[in-house]
Amino acid sequence: MRRRVITFGTFDLFHVGHLLLLERAAARGDELVVGVATDAQTRRRKGRDPVFPQDHRMAIVAAVRCVAAVFPEHRFEDKHRHIADRGASVLVMGDDWAGHFDHLARLCEVVYVPRTPAISTTATIAAIAERGLAPGSAPEVPVAGVVAR
Repeated sequence: MRRRVITFGTFDLFHVGHLLLLERAAARGDELVVGVATDAQTRRRKGRDPVFPQDHRMAIVAAVRCVAAVFPEHRFEDKHRHIADRGASVLVMGDDWAGHFDHLARLCEVVYVPRTPAISTTATIAAIAERGLAPGSAPEVPVAGVVAR
């Protein structure tokens, strides 16, 4: 039986910490599926727009070699539904979420992997904002052919 691993994130300003999370998650099974937070969810949870729109973030995550599929995550509270709908047997999240998803252990194994030290999208956005590029200000560039898979 194939072990499907699932993880979630915003993946704004994709950096090596995101890559390491995906690689660590993929190492836990045979196939990795990734929920990428929608723009609306990011606005609700973080109180700001993402720098890059959801279709760009999904395209970047989909291009990572260890990722088998991506899908939009509309509501943070629906992780249990995504786990069930996608037949995931392992949920992997960064250890900054340690304990937060333990209630999902009734559906699948829950694993928290170490965060990459000294790398933070929030800190990067703050540093960029000081230089004049605010969230939501990335140019609109169509991403043809990228769909949830």
